[in-house]
Amino acid sequence: MSAILESINTGAPPATYGEGERPPRGDYARARADYTCEQRHDAYTAVDHALYRRLHERQSRQLEGLACREFINAVAQLGEPAQIPRFDDVSERLYRATQWQIVAVPGLIPEENFFSLLSQRKFPVTEWIRKPEEFDYVVEPDVFHDLYGHVPLLFNPVFADYMQAYGVGGLKASRLEACEYLARLYWYTVEFGLIDTREGLRAYGAGILSSAGELRHSITSRDPQRVAFDLQRLMRTRYKIDSYQTTYFVIESFDQLFDATAPDFTPVYAEVRNASTIEAGAVLDDERVFPPLQMP
Repeated sequence: MSAILESINTGAPPATYGEGERPPRGDYARARADYTCEQRHDAYTAVDHALYRRLHERQSRQLEGLACREFINAVAQLGEPAQIPRFDDVSERLYRATQWQIVAVPGLIPEENFFSLLSQRKFPVTEWIRKPEEFDYVVEPDVFHDLYGHVPLLFNPVFADYMQAYGVGGLKASRLEACEYLARLYWYTVEFGLIDTREGLRAYGAGILSSAGELRHSITSRDPQRVAFDLQRLMRTRYKIDSYQTTYFVIESFDQLFDATAPDFTPVYAEVRNASTIEAGAVLDDERVFPPLQMP
């Protein structure tokens, strides 16, 4: 997870921790120059593993009829939910499928490092897990959000290519001072994207798929606006960071997403800069809006 969406905690991290101690949040002293680190799997406690299992089981019970089929089919690739998976084991399966790997990071990392890792087909996964009292909500992304929410779709070849292209584009955007627009793209696709399928609307965004409440809200609630995907419209739209989204963008397919974001964004950024910003929840004239899915 990158600092384009959250700011890094700049407090001094603990320098070391003892054998058998759980990984602390933001243990950046262990990080390499690219902010990756080794996953200390032996440092997770029985409570940590039990918490991961409960989170996994709760989310998995909700997937049918709300999550896209590509995600549902790939969740099993994470391994047995009885414990926090070993990243190396998941990476081995992921690399065979799409030549991606997952790498451990202490927490939020700077945008340049985030983009660079994605461009190398490496997805950064936070190593620490939330506390039991944060079962329903955690402020920063933890291992459950990153692993369960993001990694399954990296087994899909088209989405995997999109993520690499996003990383390459991010490296360029940072030089063009356009990271705000690219952050909106990430937010409204990778984190909170919806897709129109033959069975109806489904979620593919990690922020939705790892949230107990937003998964149903995004698909079935009458409150938010579900707007057909349009790249410039999306880049002009603000988003919510402290509540359920009031706008979701709906793609027709992962191919549409990849094709729309493959070209050079330089002229797109120029046009977006010259256009007005759109508030979250707004609907423009003549744009397609999707109704909520009617659940039985």
